[in-house]
Amino acid sequence: MATASNIQLSLAHCGEYHVPDITTESAVMGSEVLQENHEMHHIFFNQSGFHSMFVRDGRHWTVIVGPDLLDHIAHHIPTVFALGASPAAIRKHYQNNKSYQRPSKTSHRDVVRDLHDPAVFLKHLGQEAYYSDYLAFYQDQIDLHGCEGAVNNCLLRDDECANAILVRMYAGFLHPIIHLGFGIEFNQPAIIAEALAQAAVHDGWIGPFLLETEKAAAGTQVSRSLVEILDQIRTDPNLRMAAHWDDDNKVRDGILARAPNDMVKYAAQWNVGLDELEAKTAEMTNAAVYFTGGAQHPPKQTKFDFYYMHCVNSSIFFSSFIKQPWITAVNKVRLLQFKGWLDLAMYTSRRAPEPLLDEIVHYQPKHPEGSWDEIFKRVVEHEDDGHASKLVRALKHGQQICKPHNDDPRFRVKDNMWLNLAHMAIDSVEDTGDPWVRSAGFDEAWEKYEDRPRAQL
Repeated sequence: MATASNIQLSLAHCGEYHVPDITTESAVMGSEVLQENHEMHHIFFNQSGFHSMFVRDGRHWTVIVGPDLLDHIAHHIPTVFALGASPAAIRKHYQNNKSYQRPSKTSHRDVVRDLHDPAVFLKHLGQEAYYSDYLAFYQDQIDLHGCEGAVNNCLLRDDECANAILVRMYAGFLHPIIHLGFGIEFNQPAIIAEALAQAAVHDGWIGPFLLETEKAAAGTQVSRSLVEILDQIRTDPNLRMAAHWDDDNKVRDGILARAPNDMVKYAAQWNVGLDELEAKTAEMTNAAVYFTGGAQHPPKQTKFDFYYMHCVNSSIFFSSFIKQPWITAVNKVRLLQFKGWLDLAMYTSRRAPEPLLDEIVHYQPKHPEGSWDEIFKRVVEHEDDGHASKLVRALKHGQQICKPHNDDPRFRVKDNMWLNLAHMAIDSVEDTGDPWVRSAGFDEAWEKYEDRPRAQL
């Protein structure tokens, strides 16, 4: 049984999208390695505040460094499980990625007790040293109130402590809410506890943007689609140029430092009604795929932007959130609006490149005959930390929820573009060079990549 301290995958909870032939043996293996990860490894695999991708190149692993160093095993294993990975493949991915993890730390029961005091709870936010204490605190909350009660009380209550955690869910390039999504989607209380604790030790700088946009949106008479807002942002030089290549964090130090009011003004134009949750979730997904897949730089190699990719990878979980009967409609709206607003800021922070739909429509796959199932097999065998498999699964899910909206102009990705995007994803990570381009709207980001063969131009 899955509990706040025990992980147990099951065939009853295989995810929003999963292949049909998942085996009990894979569930057992996935549970085993996820339990070991939960007990033995810290949520951050070092203390530098950077996120690294470990990329296989022959016999060697290459470290590619960027913001926030998070343990992705709890994302990777459920994803390949949902895509039909064998027990051997699950074990292999775990062995590859456990090698660089950091040992877990013991919690301090006196600190855990003191976290019940809101002043103490708020004082320790954003401090990585308290991760294990927050984890124990949230495990206790789940034991006492169940997952539904704990999430509603600790994340969605709309008081000072809950809001402090909610905004942090969208920090770290969406990693805390991705972690929460896996916990809810696969019905794993221990992963939900990890997600809440992970959010607690993230910085809260994204909070003012989200909360100010929420206030502005409540008072605006303007309502536009996400793609219309993307188009507007591209034509506003003050906002589009606000992030600089040498900014450490192009959202925090660029957009929100140099043009915060403009960003709030545009973001507040996207709203979600209580009766629009399914349609707006599909719209958010389609828009994220549109600006992510279209952010190419011909004649350079096809690559996906690392930061944009997280907007797509996280999209699948909002379909799960809106299906939970224990989350109120008001809170479902809030979760989704925050995601749409964060996506707009993320898009802007990489110089808002024009999405090139022709790059998707006319893409020439490495294996043109390849079906979705064949792409799943390739990505399940691909050796990385799980970003590629998450992307492919999110794309397939996106195709499914966007299909009813093919005639809606707000949905620019449609029909066979979805399969082409999946080919682009797996081909690009199997190609030479770094698997992900970083900050695709900057010419500097593409300098190290090769030009395509002439036949692909």
